[in-house]
Amino acid sequence: MVGAMPICEADPQPASPQVRENCPDCNAELAVLSIIAGRAGTEYWTQRCTRCGGIHLDIVNGAEPAAAI
Repeated sequence: MVGAMPICEADPQPASPQVRENCPDCNAELAVLSIIAGRAGTEYWTQRCTRCGGIHLDIVNGAEPAAAI
């Protein structure tokens, strides 16, 4: 099927309290696509909205709040 969006399932692991849970565009639930470890405890969380399909990146640092890009 051309243009079909893959279905994202709910994340089995608990999200960090610094990672957004709802889409900033439509307020639907976000599903985690990947988590990549960065330097000095930083993590890069890539998430897809279960409604609109938007992709969102949260950069999480152990001591600071997440910065959304």
